Amino acid sequence: PMLIRFVALPTDAVRALQAGGPDAYGHVAERSISDGAGVPCRHCLRTVGKGEAYLILAYRPFPALQPYAETGPIFLHADPCLRAPETDVVPAILQATPRYILRGYGPDDRIVYGSGSVVPTHEICTRAHELLQRREIAYLHIRSASNNCYQVRVDRA
Repeated sequence: PMLIRFVALPTDAVRALQAGGPDAYGHVAERSISDGAGVPCRHCLRTVGKGEAYLILAYRPFPALQPYAETGPIFLHADPCLRAPETDVVPAILQATPRYILRGYGPDDRIVYGSGSVVPTHEICTRAHELLQRREIAYLHIRSASNNCYQVRVDRA
């Protein structure tokens, strides 16, 4: 049975950004062309291929403004891509780097202190299972260990 699920950005929000809608700071996304490495799309959860257009924008993966609602840079395919299915398989975009930050958030969308740590990529599922056993943790974020950029959300299945 699936105990955790990796959750990509919602398609409606992504389509609005791809259509030129404002990012978290009210700006139109910047457009660039991928060199084929280091450009993970947070919607299809795949790397943007060499020569493909992508968007650079500010994203806040929280429902409301509050002190713990971090906003930061993410990448998306410039053209519509299919949303990654919700699954317990570690997304392709996470395979590119040896470690990530996993951090738990409560139902109030605030960091659960003591839940954040840098985790080797091959231990992400194990650590996610451990954290989601804790009642005070509602969901997890996976972030870049080097730049703290938001990657993907992890929910209980």
